[in-house]
Amino acid sequence: MPVGKCVKIEGMFVPDPAKEPIAQYLETAERARAAGVDTAPMSLATADASGRPSVRIVLLRGVDARGFVFFTNYESRKAKELTANARVALCQHWPGQEEQIRIEGTAELADPAESDRYFAGRPRESQLGAWASDQSAELESRAILEARLQEVEARFAGQPAVLGRLPRRPHAHRILVRPHGPPARPSRLHA
Repeated sequence: MPVGKCVKIEGMFVPDPAKEPIAQYLETAERARAAGVDTAPMSLATADASGRPSVRIVLLRGVDARGFVFFTNYESRKAKELTANARVALCQHWPGQEEQIRIEGTAELADPAESDRYFAGRPRESQLGAWASDQSAELESRAILEARLQEVEARFAGQPAVLGRLPRRPHAHRILVRPHGPPARPSRLHA
């Protein structure tokens, strides 16, 4: 099985060390999307204050010169871990492309106005789901979640929404991961 290509944004290995890492990521992701790859899912690794790790899949919702963005409920386990320890790692694996993207950096809350714009752009069903779900909280049954969704639908049924959208749930925020680390090296050998 071929080893494949790895783009490690914070350093160690980038196929073209002369290119800026985020620009290189954007080129790599565009090539993957052109091949039919869904480039939104990524693994997010966090650790609590004691260093106990946790990993889960989140959806990449933006990349720019500042870094990588995802959206979460700030009352979730991941958000509590980000508050205790802002250092994170992201990973995307695209087997068909034989590529893996690894990003290490520091997470921070994005500007609330940016969170509002993102939430307003989500489909109404997704917005209702965000209001109904207490992310990371265990439920005894799916029926409980469905009942909450019905309550939320009834609550917002008569209320005007901006452009047909609901207001952002107060604990729903965009998270920005700013990459960091040493400059890239042109080999897979680790220092």
